[in-house]
Amino acid sequence: MKKLLILFTGILLLFSTQTKAQQLVYQPKNPAFGGNPYNYSWLLSSAQAQDTYKAPTDGTDPYSRYSSNPVDDFAESLNRQILSRLSRELVTRQFGENSLAEGSYILGDYQIDIGNSDGGLDITIVDNKTGATTTVAVPYF
Repeated sequence: MKKLLILFTGILLLFSTQTKAQQLVYQPKNPAFGGNPYNYSWLLSSAQAQDTYKAPTDGTDPYSRYSSNPVDDFAESLNRQILSRLSRELVTRQFGENSLAEGSYILGDYQIDIGNSDGGLDITIVDNKTGATTTVAVPYF
């Protein structure tokens, strides 16, 4: 029995050393990355079948540089510059030596209301076009 067990383990060791393997080689599918050029039509038709985007039908492209009115762009740019200048002036006056006067200011499409409160300065900006309201509270230091 002992000889049979030794013979069996010896045969098992002989067969276990005879294993073989092959080298794995990566082959890309996409022809843009070195794959088979005949895959192009299959990949294109597969991508088109999965495409759910529908082009706009009204003829306006939101990403076109000519889709907006230059006069509106100018007015929007001017409003941005005025608001930027006003915000710099608010910060300078609030943290500088002169305090900002209370009141209501109309700049283009915006109405700006400035008022003092217990904790600081309240600034309310109302967009007259859309009716959107933004409130900013600047505390006293």
